[in-house]
Amino acid sequence: MFGTYQEHDVTILLTDISGKVAPLDTEEREKNIQSGIHYSEMLPIEYEPSPAYMEIYHDALYRYAKITAQAVASVSEQIWQEKGENAVLVSLARAGTSIGVLMKRYLAFRYHVEIPHYTISIIRGRGIDKNAMDYILCRHKPQNIQFVDGWTGKGAIQKELHQAMQEYPGVNAGLAVLSDPAHLAEKYGTRKDFLIASSCLNATVSGLLSRTFYRKDIIEEDAFHGAVFYQNLMDQDVTYEFIHTIEAHFAAGDVGDVSDLPVSKTAQEEVQKICTDFQIQDINLVKPSIGETTRVLLRRVPWKILVHRMDDEEHLGQIYQLAKEKGVPIIQYPLENYKACGLIRKIADS
Repeated sequence: MFGTYQEHDVTILLTDISGKVAPLDTEEREKNIQSGIHYSEMLPIEYEPSPAYMEIYHDALYRYAKITAQAVASVSEQIWQEKGENAVLVSLARAGTSIGVLMKRYLAFRYHVEIPHYTISIIRGRGIDKNAMDYILCRHKPQNIQFVDGWTGKGAIQKELHQAMQEYPGVNAGLAVLSDPAHLAEKYGTRKDFLIASSCLNATVSGLLSRTFYRKDIIEEDAFHGAVFYQNLMDQDVTYEFIHTIEAHFAAGDVGDVSDLPVSKTAQEEVQKICTDFQIQDINLVKPSIGETTRVLLRRVPWKILVHRMDDEEHLGQIYQLAKEKGVPIIQYPLENYKACGLIRKIADS
């Protein structure tokens, strides 16, 4: 175990590569990604939020704590109904880890059971960590595994998961998420694209762990995928502030709204229309949903930010603040499945 998650909350199936990989600045990393170097072979310099941004984060945390707790309760109940006390939560690092902790804590609160919870790496274009899967399947039955993430964007990770599970008969590739605006998750708290506060930050709300890393010269053949532990950020760690704030609402007993929202086009159709309207040839440069838009502003080189309304401070305050800090234009666009969408700058056009 490394990082600041507590051992009774999650078993971290990652290799500590602290000090072995030099982080790259955003511009250099983006240039490398768009020239064909895989994103998992590099690590970004962690964004250090401004005081103004942290004020917005804390406002979002408390403003959306109840709906987040309702979504946790709703999706956890679906897991319980299907798998009961045999459930094994396998969260996708890193965004899924805190969500998996919340699901585990909800099930303990509601049903007085201690459900196993692991967090493992899955990387778009590289697949799932097979050593981590082998570790879990040596200890648990395949039908009991439930994969967990925070939200769906375009569904790239869900697609990766479906492909990876072809090698694991009996393991269901369906995801359990809090927010499913892409309409792709098997279990979800809500279809609404709402702000999950943990999406506003990086390592400091994720046990001080980096995003996952895989490069053969660093990760040995029999090792788990890697991550860095940012011990230098200990004084900024708000991982358990996030978890405890959401957990405090479990006693309310409201499992939330799981109804579908009426939309005239699928998420895929909406993304394709954005590509057409903005003459974007690479769909990977389009990142829909509040969570993915926030990630674009934190970790990539943004070109434009699309929002469903220019005056939606309640849902998009952190996006407005980051865009202001980075000088990124915001455009009102008739989004349906999502409230925001980040467009990444094509480096060749810079």
